[in-house]
Amino acid sequence: MTDQTQTPIAAALERMRRSGLIPFDVPGHKRGRESRGLARFFGRRCLSVDFNSMKPLDNLARPVSVIRDAEALAAEAFGARHAFFMVGGTTAAVQAMVLTACRQGDKLILPRNVHSSVVGALILCGAEPVYVKTRADRRFGIALGMAVEDLEVAIAKHPDAKAVFVNNPTYYGVCSNLREIAAVARRHGMLTLVDEAHGAHFYFGEGLPVPAMAAGADMAAVSMHKSGGSLTQSALLLTGGGVNPQAVRQVINLTQTTSASYLLLASLDIARRHLALNGRAVFGRARELAAFARREIGRIGGYDVFSRELVNGTTVFDFDELKLTINTLGIGLAGIEVYDILRDEYNIQVEFGDIGNILAYISVGDTMKNVRRLIGALADIKRRYQRPRAGLLETEYVEPEVVLSPQQAFYAERETVAIEKACGEISAETVMSYPPGIPILCPGERVTRRALDAILYARAKGCLLTGTEDPAVSYLNVVKGGV
Repeated sequence: MTDQTQTPIAAALERMRRSGLIPFDVPGHKRGRESRGLARFFGRRCLSVDFNSMKPLDNLARPVSVIRDAEALAAEAFGARHAFFMVGGTTAAVQAMVLTACRQGDKLILPRNVHSSVVGALILCGAEPVYVKTRADRRFGIALGMAVEDLEVAIAKHPDAKAVFVNNPTYYGVCSNLREIAAVARRHGMLTLVDEAHGAHFYFGEGLPVPAMAAGADMAAVSMHKSGGSLTQSALLLTGGGVNPQAVRQVINLTQTTSASYLLLASLDIARRHLALNGRAVFGRARELAAFARREIGRIGGYDVFSRELVNGTTVFDFDELKLTINTLGIGLAGIEVYDILRDEYNIQVEFGDIGNILAYISVGDTMKNVRRLIGALADIKRRYQRPRAGLLETEYVEPEVVLSPQQAFYAERETVAIEKACGEISAETVMSYPPGIPILCPGERVTRRALDAILYARAKGCLLTGTEDPAVSYLNVVKGGV
């Protein structure tokens, strides 16, 4: 398959919809015939193509026809040797990468500011994390990218590591020197795994950072639903020529559902066609919107909107200009406070708010009208709510103190302590603010004073803290007896 105008899965679904096939299979709503509530909410056309796997529609666990063809078109569009359609989100793709590369006791070199899905994969496979020195920007309180020299130090200390894992871009738009990282890993016989959840547009836009496949990475997890326009929870796992695709498929099938949603699969198919045919123009417009927003927000005063001026050739090798990250501390408000005000009082939903920043995600569906509304709302928030900056916590990134592997700590005998009294204990669970989903604490890490302060501050400011057994995060499960 080389014709990017084609959508094999969507076309097959349309053929089945028109066929009048009498359903005695699942799903039980029988193409919407007896689900009036679903039909009113989603529309009958949506339900009419909500099929289960069958011979004419292929099977995601072992594609041989239309899904195989759609994946081949995606691989060509993204410059990969193979592409796998994922219906468990980029979380499933990230975990498949780690589970493919690492077994119990293997070492994985990675930055600490990874998504929680990586920690989950380490718990599942029993690999041990080797954290590259993660540097932070003190002005904005965010973790930066992976410096090549820091990677080389980690490899020198752990030459037996199996793979290097990189966030590219980070949630804030920071990109590492991916070409050189992949080259260094290759020289040492290690795979390069890239969490490219926020970089689907890199493959199609002009003037954007280099995508993982072009940089020589072995595997990349791509959230098509984030900047690529497919339905939420749909993603791609891309692999290069040095990875056995059948082995990857086996790993994917360990955790991916056997009842894949054809709505998600078709959305990947259709979104890929749109990007392959129109991506350059679409993301060109998105870059113009982001540039306009930066200029106008900068003129308001008080806010600090960072972009390519952060590029330094090491920890910030490049920058994704579609990530409109706005530091709010200059108006005396935490990012999460501005996030809540935008939603509750201006009917504007940004991607996330953390301790010091908000992120407005500019992508395929944005318009100048909505960008202007965001700019106006931020100006109004400054006028109405600005206050002295004193008392605001400024650093988002907390350096970890690793004592046990995530798997050892997660499955260890536990005891529960009040969160305020957890300092010095070893966490047996993850504590993170979502979004962005970067853990403050991982299983096996010491609860340091800084980590505890960050958790209590985030809780007080109204951040959504997840990962703990206790929904209120009043208590923390820790390793019994400590170490």
